[in-house]
Amino acid sequence: MADIFIISAPSGAGKSSLIDALIEKDIRLKKSVSVTTRPPREGELHGKHYVFTDDADFQKRLNNGEFLEYAQVHGNWYGTSKVLVESEVKNNNDLILEIDYQGAQVVRSLYTASISIFILPPSKALLRSRLEKRNTDNATTIEQRLGAASTEIAHITEYQYVTINDNFDDALADIQAIVRSTRLSAHSHEGERIVKDFLKDD
Repeated sequence: MADIFIISAPSGAGKSSLIDALIEKDIRLKKSVSVTTRPPREGELHGKHYVFTDDADFQKRLNNGEFLEYAQVHGNWYGTSKVLVESEVKNNNDLILEIDYQGAQVVRSLYTASISIFILPPSKALLRSRLEKRNTDNATTIEQRLGAASTEIAHITEYQYVTINDNFDDALADIQAIVRSTRLSAHSHEGERIVKDFLKDD
């Protein structure tokens, strides 16, 4: 069975950049592309960063039971495709789910062996600075994101691992170490394969 890695973080903590770098360095990892009603930001591509859609289409997908988990965040809907996750798991592909704590709760209940990682910003002041420098939100939205960050962080004890994205390379190395240690676990699908290959020579 594939390993599922849940990665959550407050908006502006740098999780998307870390996930992109992680996948670039590890071809065995794939990212679940979420469906969202949020408009694309500059540089974001449909089908790569998100599947961008409108409210009507999202509700249609929701009514059809297409989502493994879904949530409304800052007035926009986000959902994880059930078909995509089930397909990747069936094909034994390690999968990253970039979701919030609510989605993480749902996924953990369905995939109890999933590994959850929370990425923290160094401080709330630096998080505000990052959100302001990103120049994608107005002042009201930034305040909403900061408020949501406090709610997200309040659920940090639900996660198995935490890293602080103060230095990008260090945070990336932390997540790589978590992925590697998970694969080396005797109870992971990789560990089971190693044991099986060893025993078949007897």
